[in-house]
Amino acid sequence: MRVLIVDDDPLVSGALKVILEAEGDIEVAGVASCGSEAVDRALGDDAPDVIVMDIRMDGMNGIEAAQKILEGNKDIKILFLTTFLDDEYINQALSLGASGYILKQECATLASSVRAVHGGQIVFGGKIVEKLPDLMNRKEKFDYDSYGITDKEKELIEMVAEGLSNKEISEKMFLGEGTVRNMMSSVLSKLDLRDRTQLACFYYQKIKP
Repeated sequence: MRVLIVDDDPLVSGALKVILEAEGDIEVAGVASCGSEAVDRALGDDAPDVIVMDIRMDGMNGIEAAQKILEGNKDIKILFLTTFLDDEYINQALSLGASGYILKQECATLASSVRAVHGGQIVFGGKIVEKLPDLMNRKEKFDYDSYGITDKEKELIEMVAEGLSNKEISEKMFLGEGTVRNMMSSVLSKLDLRDRTQLACFYYQKIKP
């Protein structure tokens, strides 16, 4: 997989490049020092599969850049890697459809996190997971019936929110991967969501008790 690193500190981006290039299955496609450069690279002819991006940068920040990138190419996975355990940033990252949010103190998990988001999973660092219940603005009990969501689809939604891949879901539900993909498309259509990342965020914001 090809990864773009975005950080305005050259020492940090250099260290991240070394970490990722030590992995045989990861190619660092480039390094950007600001949000606008990340947008240009991501939406150019040589788009990366995953972007590892800081949030606070001069000029266009990571949140703004991620929004523009995902509007232009929803297939790119964005993993935020930052020092800031900031409620507003985390909520913004979840809302725009980022695939993960981890702290730089957890960079030992960077390669595995990149692989996970590339495979379609959602990744949160340990301290982020602890904050999620308090961050989500939950409503009264979610009415599945009003959206035509079946019991099987409820199970699928919960498994997506847990970060399971289609293969793992198919094994747990004893269904073929093609059936799982079709069910996923049905759920996204019923809830008017774009992808599994938005589905996971929707679950934590609207459904999880």
